[in-house]
Amino acid sequence: MNTSPIAFLKGHGTENDFVIVPDPDNALDLPASAVARLCDRRAGIGGDGLLHVVRSAAHPEAKAMAGEAEWFMDYRNGDGSIAEMCGNGVRVFAGYLERAGLVEEGDLAVATRGGIKKVHIAKGGEITVSMGRALLPEAGVTVSVDGRSWPARNVNMGNPHAVAFVADLEHAGELRSVPPFSPAEVYPDGVNIEFVVDRGPAHVAMRVHERGAGETRSCGTGACAVAVAAARRDGVDPAVTGTPATYTVDLPGGTLVITEYPDGEIEMTGPAVIVAEGVIDPSLLTV
Repeated sequence: MNTSPIAFLKGHGTENDFVIVPDPDNALDLPASAVARLCDRRAGIGGDGLLHVVRSAAHPEAKAMAGEAEWFMDYRNGDGSIAEMCGNGVRVFAGYLERAGLVEEGDLAVATRGGIKKVHIAKGGEITVSMGRALLPEAGVTVSVDGRSWPARNVNMGNPHAVAFVADLEHAGELRSVPPFSPAEVYPDGVNIEFVVDRGPAHVAMRVHERGAGETRSCGTGACAVAVAAARRDGVDPAVTGTPATYTVDLPGGTLVITEYPDGEIEMTGPAVIVAEGVIDPSLLTV
C-alpha cells in the first residue's frame, strides 16, 4: 500500500467542482469507494467528481488515443462511478495542465471516454472545448416531479441527457434524488436530467440532476444538450441554415456560451478556476 502523501488540487468550472489527482504514470489505484470518499463534502475533500490526470499511453482505455492526445481525463462521478465525459471537467482538466506547465496557451487535444476533445486555452483564462456532435435519438421520456410531468428531449453528448422545458425552475423540485422518468428502458444506464426556462432570445437558464452526483451547480455537456434542444424547439438547425447558432446558458454556478456549427460540431466556452492544492492522506484510498 502506498503510504506517501498524494498530491491533489481542487478546481471548478462555473462551480461544477472537482478533486484533481495528478497521476501521469497511472500508478494509483482509485477504486469507486476511494473516489466517493474523496468527493464526500464532509468526510473528504468534496467535489461533484474527480479528474484523474493520466498520460494516455499509460492508461489501457486511452492507449489507442495516445498518438493524438498526450493526456487522458479519467473522469469519475462523485459516487465513484465511471463517466464517459464531463464538459466542465475538460475545461478544469485543461486549466490544470496549463497551470502545471504541462501545456501552453493555445490548442490542446484531451482524450476522454467520449473521444478526443479539442480545447483552446485563451489568454486570460477562458477555455473553449470542442464537445463533438449531438445525437438526437427519437426515443424520449416523460419526466415527473411533484405531480407535474413534461416531455423531455433525448440528446446524447457522449453521455445521455433528457431536456425538459418548464415554466419555472422551481418545478424541478429538490433534485437530490433522480427525478422519475418513463419509460425507463430509454436510459438503461441512467441519465442526466435538465430542466430549462427561457430568459430571452437564444438565452436560457437551467438546473440539472447529474447522473451519479445529484444536483450540481453546472454541467457542461448538459448545457450543450440544452442549447441543442432549445435550438431545435425554436426551429433552428445550423445544418439546414448553414449559419452557426449560439445560445447563452445560465446555470446556478455561472454562464456558458454554446455554439453549434453547420457541420454539427459544438463548442462550449467558459471559465476554469483552480482554488486549492494539497496532499491526500493515503488511508482515504484504501478499500
